[in-house]
Amino acid sequence: MNVAKSGYRVFSANSSVACTELAKKITERLGVELGKSVVFQESNRETRVDVKESVRGQTIFIIQTIPRDVNTAIMELLIMAYALKTSCAKNIIGVIPYFPYSKQCKMRKRGSIVCKLLASMLAKAGLTHIITMDLHQKEIQGFFSFPVDNLRASPFLIQYIQEEIHDYRNAIIVAKSPAAAKRAQSYAERLRLGLAVIHGEAQCAESDMADGRHSPPCVRNTTGHTGLELPIMMAKEKPPITVVGDVGGRIAIIVDDIIDDVGDFVAAAEILKERGAYRIYIMATHGLLSADAPRLIEESAIDVVVVTNTVPHEVQKLQCPKIKTVDVSMILAEAIRRIHNGESMAYLFRNITVDD
Repeated sequence: MNVAKSGYRVFSANSSVACTELAKKITERLGVELGKSVVFQESNRETRVDVKESVRGQTIFIIQTIPRDVNTAIMELLIMAYALKTSCAKNIIGVIPYFPYSKQCKMRKRGSIVCKLLASMLAKAGLTHIITMDLHQKEIQGFFSFPVDNLRASPFLIQYIQEEIHDYRNAIIVAKSPAAAKRAQSYAERLRLGLAVIHGEAQCAESDMADGRHSPPCVRNTTGHTGLELPIMMAKEKPPITVVGDVGGRIAIIVDDIIDDVGDFVAAAEILKERGAYRIYIMATHGLLSADAPRLIEESAIDVVVVTNTVPHEVQKLQCPKIKTVDVSMILAEAIRRIHNGESMAYLFRNITVDD
């Protein structure tokens, strides 16, 4: 494809070479060249972006993968979007496979909803559209004042299960917490497999903090007003960790959207092994794998961890051979092509359930 006549450009906003791999794969599939730009850090750690070609009147796609240095990546994206906006680009569309701060989408005590703040910053910088994948909560799309296409990685992960797990008919899909049961059910129905749910005291730590029940200030005694007498609420006590469903003699496949702190996954694998599962897979879209995650996975009962390349994790793969990668550049490239040509995006969501 002739880039000059295509009517759009594709840029990478990353200063890290490892993070540009996904952008190169996408442009190869599109048959276009990666836009000429320079993104680097000044000696004082300030981010600088120089766009080396004209973008006037063009539709621009900025591909930004998020490495461990999340805040630097955000600034690179914001500064590049603003630079393109001031260079008279017609439309600026962010391709952000893993949307950062997506876990901070609920009020926690007296904190803030950082995901909403980031959405506002992106709009102010000049973005007019976002392509992302498997948001932590689908309601995050409501934080934006412009369109958001939330693609799904499940077709690629399901294909991996069918092609790489030879005895997958003897498998069972496992939700590592009741909150993940809907996603697990979606996988189980499409694969025609059974479903198991892990429930107990080691789970749901995030939901206890995130629902705002601890946010009101303490009630102060005031003279002249007795106040309302509320019923005494019993403290919530979680049952011992257990597995709802039979995993004995089966392949256990745990599905989730993000694998970062692997403590919950390691604990889930141990209980599944105790219950008779003879092989354990972890399937997740975003492999953040922070801190000692590779070492913990290598030393655990987990046999294989399968993640997509929405987040660069080549270093973690060198540390842990159990980590496998599924390429999702195909669907990202097709989304870019359809948006540029004004085609419907419905084809990319065929056979996708709401709970996926």
